[in-house]
Amino acid sequence: MPRTRTTGYGQIDNDYGMVLATTPPADDGPVWMVNLMKFRDMATYADGRESAISGRQADDEYAPLASLAAVGAEVVFFGDVEDQFLGDEPRWDRIGVVKYPTRRAFIDMQSRPDFKERHAHKEAGMQETIVIGTRPIAAPALPDDAPDWADVPHPPTDDDGPVMIIHVIRFNPGGRDADMVDFRRAAGAVAVPHGVRIAGWFGAEGTIVGDGRTWDQVRFNAFPSRAAFLAMALDPARLAAHADHREPAIADTYTFLVRPRIDRIAASTEPAGG
Repeated sequence: MPRTRTTGYGQIDNDYGMVLATTPPADDGPVWMVNLMKFRDMATYADGRESAISGRQADDEYAPLASLAAVGAEVVFFGDVEDQFLGDEPRWDRIGVVKYPTRRAFIDMQSRPDFKERHAHKEAGMQETIVIGTRPIAAPALPDDAPDWADVPHPPTDDDGPVMIIHVIRFNPGGRDADMVDFRRAAGAVAVPHGVRIAGWFGAEGTIVGDGRTWDQVRFNAFPSRAAFLAMALDPARLAAHADHREPAIADTYTFLVRPRIDRIAASTEPAGG
């Protein structure tokens, strides 16, 4: 079992923290920290100060952009959850992804005075969080004849623009390979005509803050509209493949629909100059 310690909003995995802190520079590299956030109704500050702001507003105050920039990190995805289709409690409020240039940079930021000062807002506003360290993995390529978003049945409109579908996945032991390949093949045949774009698939290497669960992958799939995703999700062929292959393969999962306020997730995985 990993060694952990507890904060006001989750368990810190000390073992993964040591990996982040001690990976040799020659072996280190970028890490994408995926943040699932659940806010308090009202912010509660540890120093007892009076506050009439919500937990969400406290998280907005937290936003340590200067600290991130100082260690070479950037927010590559950010948005509030519009729907949570799969996964029980908690009902998550916001998803964010920060790309750090190295694992060590994540640790270095924690010790910065400017970060510690702003962190009081996070502690006040956050009820629960999961922070998963991830790195990009291979994802299936779109077929050459994949339609443009203007040509799909439910294109983006002013009232229903692009959405990101985010899957957080833990596989059953031995359940990821054949079943997920079969599901991907069947679901892809339905999803491609509705305009799916794979923004990025990531393998989880550890959960630095969480609730004791481990995760295997986080997937970001873009659709031209909410209507496009729902048409794909409710297609009978896709529903049959979900029951036959995806459900047996997966032990635990969340699926979110998010309308991004920041979306550089695809660009963040491209090689420099790409």
